[in-house]
Amino acid sequence: MELFRPRYYSPKEVSVHNRPGDLWVSYLGRVYDLTPLAKEHKGDLLLKPILEAAGKDISHWFNPKTKDIQTHIDPLTCCLKYYTPQGRFIHIPPPLPRSDWANDFGRPWWKESKYEVGILSAKTRRIRIINTLTSQEHLLEVCSEESIWEILRRYLPFNAHAASYTWKYEGVNLDMNWNLQQNRIPDEDEEFYELGMDADAFTPAILLYFNDDLTEF
Repeated sequence: MELFRPRYYSPKEVSVHNRPGDLWVSYLGRVYDLTPLAKEHKGDLLLKPILEAAGKDISHWFNPKTKDIQTHIDPLTCCLKYYTPQGRFIHIPPPLPRSDWANDFGRPWWKESKYEVGILSAKTRRIRIINTLTSQEHLLEVCSEESIWEILRRYLPFNAHAASYTWKYEGVNLDMNWNLQQNRIPDEDEEFYELGMDADAFTPAILLYFNDDLTEF
């Protein structure tokens, strides 16, 4: 049973949900679980483009200003229609009127907030977490927007008592409600890239110092 659902997800985390029975996509900075949609329309040919997009970002399907599917002037009808070069999909009307197409489905899936599960991280970061009590070290990929508390929850599979430690960077206690940048843990990836250096060789380290109490999530 999942006790905690993150607010932010990395593209890598979205990419593992790439099957009909576990189908996530991201678009316009948000992450959506379309598994219920895939189950509801199982066997429908119009599901194919969505299945092919499983685990991917489909922001290019949308007009960022209107938050709706891209449109164009249809050369056959000279009318404004949805533009779907990847193939027509669920809730997209046919190019010409058809008696067998039901349009009573309500809101199209891309306007339904019920599928939203979180926010797509604008940038991920790699950090080392070192337990000074056991000398164990773990490398984590985290979302740059996440607070230290949220990073702690990512670390729980490695240490269920992570909240019983004081978290420090360069000897300074971290504010658990702030993110890495707010805690002055710099993101120097771009600088290392410009210098032709391997940023992974300079991954910042957060040191954990054990307290007396044992806190377990």
